Amino acid sequence: METAVLGGGCFWCLEAFFQGIRGVHSITPGYAGGTVDKPTYEQVCSGTTGHAEVIQLQWDPAQISYTELLLIFFTLHDPTTLNRQGNDIGTQYRSVIFYTSEQQEQTAHTVICDIERDGLWTNPVVTSVEPLSTFWPAEAAHHAYYARNPMAGYCQAVISPKLAKARAVFGKYFNP
Repeated sequence: METAVLGGGCFWCLEAFFQGIRGVHSITPGYAGGTVDKPTYEQVCSGTTGHAEVIQLQWDPAQISYTELLLIFFTLHDPTTLNRQGNDIGTQYRSVIFYTSEQQEQTAHTVICDIERDGLWTNPVVTSVEPLSTFWPAEAAHHAYYARNPMAGYCQAVISPKLAKARAVFGKYFNP
């Protein structure tokens, strides 16, 4: 089992996108990259902690590679907007990869170079690649948020359309 920590806007969205991907055994929403110990959602949303909303993935590399996870990640959020995903604005919504090994760091940089070379996005990728110091799990109310609240306004307006895109584009990666 390996661990990846990714931030690309709202952690509710990322958690919903990676739910059901083969080889992904657990997804935990949380916070990373800041200066406050044991931050709360309210503190992180204030934009003053330096933390980003992230997900921690535990996955089996025999079933899906880190490169494949990153390609999904880079397709399902806009890695070209600095500190913003749609209407979510602030450093807490930045595009970021927190690596846990030198190999993950190298792979992240390679994937970024590849998607820029291939023109996946018309603007330059601004995703930062940083070492993971500490991952702080989010409060229980944020775990499996979309699964528990699919009819909530944000879920219907933002997550559901992106999830439909994920399943259409990456169907081969989803569990049957």
